[in-house]
Amino acid sequence: MFIFATSFATNRNLLYMNNFLCKAFGFDNERHSVKTEILAGFTTFLTMAYILAVNPSIFSPLAAFGMDTGAVFTATTLAALVGTLVMAIYAKMPLGLAPGMGINAFFVYTVCLSMGHTWQFALTAILLEGVIFIILTAANIRMLILDAIPDSLKKAIGAGIGLFIAFIGMQNAGIIVHDDATLVSLGNITHGTALLACFGLLFIGVLMHFKVKSAMLIGILATTLFGLLPIYHIANPDGEVVRGAITTFHGIISAPPSIASTFCQFDWHEVLSLDMVIVLFTFLFIDIFDTMGTLIAVSTKVNSEGEKIDINKAFMTDAIATVAGACFGTNTTTTYVESASGIVQGGRTGLTAFSTAVCFAAALFFAPIFLAIPAAAIAPVLIIVGLLMLAPIKDIDFNDFTEGLPAFVTFTAMPLCYSISDGILLGMISYVAINACTGKFKKISITMWILAVLFVLKYIFI
Repeated sequence: MFIFATSFATNRNLLYMNNFLCKAFGFDNERHSVKTEILAGFTTFLTMAYILAVNPSIFSPLAAFGMDTGAVFTATTLAALVGTLVMAIYAKMPLGLAPGMGINAFFVYTVCLSMGHTWQFALTAILLEGVIFIILTAANIRMLILDAIPDSLKKAIGAGIGLFIAFIGMQNAGIIVHDDATLVSLGNITHGTALLACFGLLFIGVLMHFKVKSAMLIGILATTLFGLLPIYHIANPDGEVVRGAITTFHGIISAPPSIASTFCQFDWHEVLSLDMVIVLFTFLFIDIFDTMGTLIAVSTKVNSEGEKIDINKAFMTDAIATVAGACFGTNTTTTYVESASGIVQGGRTGLTAFSTAVCFAAALFFAPIFLAIPAAAIAPVLIIVGLLMLAPIKDIDFNDFTEGLPAFVTFTAMPLCYSISDGILLGMISYVAINACTGKFKKISITMWILAVLFVLKYIFI
């Protein structure tokens, strides 16, 4: 009797737990694994964690104007935490959010340092952008834009983002470096971070071949540990090349810096100015198409596994997270394409995003440990994910130039222009142009016509 009662209680508890996971995160015990979802969320976090170090560095020039760098770190982490948590519970999707790259540089170097506006002015523009995003999403306008994009361009967008993030990974590791004559060239892959990244790439590739679960997570951790060996040629503070370790630890735990100096620091004095309109439109423009491109790419991967996602809820999450990020004191919060690393690892529900959010919460207190993971350990994952995201281009009909040429423009422009949004814009313009010039007007929707005209005007006047 005791054994029967214990078994009954255990089964009842499992039932309650499964019901909770289903309602909270869209988890299905028959199709999903808790262990897989958690490990996928941790993997996504590790591939996104670089933003916790990069964002404060980019905002550091504004420290002289009162935007404390420590506050930016906490604001960045909180924005990622809130955005990813909303994604987990509301959208129930395996996606992570954080303040976006590229738009942070526009915030600092264009709006503040070049145009001469205060960082409070820029934060106000971010807040207004988020509010407008909420309205556009509620009115389903963003979905209308998404539905208007041809399938060939959607496939090209995913592939282009794959090439883009692989390129970023190679740059961060020093595999690809700047060259004055050719713009880019191969770095010294027998030294330093490039050597460590090449090891990580080979290691993860072998694990992927043998279908080892959590191959990317294992690869990140193994590469980080190998970086502790003092065998790499690195430059010391004096510029002298010496042998040393790439992975360095600077403590274990620390209290999160206060965000008092950046929290809700808005400036409403110039809210109706022409500069505000220009800045607001630019923020809005970049975020719409960066997020759209990311969601198309990752949703293609999720849908291929038989799952269905609600992209409109993901759009709304993105908008809410942007408002929250502005209140904390950071730039536009957006869905990260690095989420694909967790999806590849098997993440399919909001439980993956929840795991990522928990990691961001921990990062507030264990920043020294998380930030010790070198770029060379993250780069192999970005390269592998880039490879996996190229798969959809095999379904593009390159023999039909009205489909193949715009697709080619899309996925090559992203890494070459170093911009997801530019790749999308140029692809859509070329799609309308070549189909119009060949008389295939029926293929062009009214929405595509309107967008193409707006994009052309954007390049002419902005």
